[in-house]
Amino acid sequence: LISLSDPMFTQRLIVALIVGPVMLIATYLGGWYFFVPVLFLMLVAGWEYANIMRVLDHKLPLWLLLPAITLLLVGAWRSELNLMNVTLFLGVFAGLIYCLTLFEKGITLDAALDWFALITGIVLLGWVGSHFFLLRGLSDDGWQWTTLALMSIWSADMAAYGVGKWLAGRGPLGRHPLAPRLSPKKTVEGYVGGIMAGTVIALATAAILGLPLLLAGIAGLAVSILGVFGDLSISMLKREAGLKDSGKIFPGHGGALDRSDSLIWAIAVVYYLVVFLGPFFP
Repeated sequence: LISLSDPMFTQRLIVALIVGPVMLIATYLGGWYFFVPVLFLMLVAGWEYANIMRVLDHKLPLWLLLPAITLLLVGAWRSELNLMNVTLFLGVFAGLIYCLTLFEKGITLDAALDWFALITGIVLLGWVGSHFFLLRGLSDDGWQWTTLALMSIWSADMAAYGVGKWLAGRGPLGRHPLAPRLSPKKTVEGYVGGIMAGTVIALATAAILGLPLLLAGIAGLAVSILGVFGDLSISMLKREAGLKDSGKIFPGHGGALDRSDSLIWAIAVVYYLVVFLGPFFP
């Protein structure tokens, strides 16, 4: 059974009980209260991503990656500045010039891969990450939908861990690996448990916050099903680099990149569901 005697579970629980409420309060307050913690999370994740790329022998300039992430986030937070498109263009183009220079000087023979790695970091943490502010910035109920996305993906993650841990070795259950090469501890049973928990919590959150239940159920189901792919994508990078975690900023959870890998996709999924399906659900 999972109990407080499990140090990993205890660490995860403590971090969740501290970080979760702080993030939910910041979501409700909005403004600088929301911008600063999201920016901090994305910048630390960017630093960790660059470290993983260095282990994989890719040269990523932090002086280009982190400012590009920052400006994309600012652009989403303050849309009137019209920063997002120009930042994405300049980041990609400046990265191209940088990598061409590396190749021309004979510093690397993998300049194309270095460029692609840089673009991926900018797009993942800057553009996909910018959906935090796009969702929170929805005029009528942005903070409610952001809260729902957070609650749903957190619940799916914790339930998947808990169910998989509890069922491990119990008869025929808990023995079906979901992606043994990418994440050996993930099980199909845990994944299913996470989907159920994420959907139920999304419905409960919607009922409390006055959101349309059907759309909330769709959002919770989509987040719980799709979030794992964001998790596995970073697991792939860590496996190739021979790393267990992207960092150690969150005890029991790993680094900022570990904590944001599925979260940023969940936020983006809920944003597009609300934008495109929201008009059909009064």
